[in-house]
Amino acid sequence: MTLFGVREARNRSTELAGELGGWLPAAGLTLALVGLWELLAHVLDVQPWLLPAPSAIAEELVDSFSLHMEHARITLQEIAIGFALAALLGSALAAAISWSRIIERSLYPIVIASQTIPIITLAPLLLVWVGPEMTSKVIVVVLISFFPVVVSLVDGLRSADVEMANMMRTLGASRMQLLVKLRLPAALPYLFSGLKVAAVTSVIGAVVGEWVGGRGGLGWLMKVSGPQFRTDRVFAAIFVLSVAAVLLFALVVVSERWALRHHGPRAGSG
Repeated sequence: MTLFGVREARNRSTELAGELGGWLPAAGLTLALVGLWELLAHVLDVQPWLLPAPSAIAEELVDSFSLHMEHARITLQEIAIGFALAALLGSALAAAISWSRIIERSLYPIVIASQTIPIITLAPLLLVWVGPEMTSKVIVVVLISFFPVVVSLVDGLRSADVEMANMMRTLGASRMQLLVKLRLPAALPYLFSGLKVAAVTSVIGAVVGEWVGGRGGLGWLMKVSGPQFRTDRVFAAIFVLSVAAVLLFALVVVSERWALRHHGPRAGSG
């Protein structure tokens, strides 16, 4: 290994150690809160059906691991498909809105107005229109997740340097070349900001869809477990959903770093 390679590896290890160290306060606070929760549940003698201790929730996860994983598989499929479609639809709408003033004035108000309708009121209608299968849940995920992608990407496409755009036009660049070479690289940070929000809202959308009319999934499991006073099972499902949301968010963050390193404004300027 060359001296440059050794230095690069050392810098990466230092960067990784710094990132892990940055998460220590959050991890410490989480452990402290969980410990306090466990202590108060025993000291105050809280009934398990009312508020189970973290140890009881962990025991439920272990005892019913296959049950939770079976329903998690259904929910994760809905989240993955819906999130991917929301990213594609949101990106296409943002590109169209930024491409033409006519499209912006005709389409953007409709996109904004669509978010004024509570998703909980649309879910029963989707259940009637397309049935209780996965399709209705995916549609709910798309409807609740595409909006932050559209708004963020539209702002990003408009953030490109005006002087650079004018210079490229002077040199004979087409609108497509301006989009690919200038506007998209400048918009990448905005796009990933929207995707981070969509990663979290997609989990909410899947749960809402399953809660209204599902036959499986973690949202459905929580719905049927509540009336049975299986509060530990409800909290266990919430924990699995939280882990899924964090992992999806982390995947977007990793993708963002890779994209900005290879295709971002700095990479494109060279």
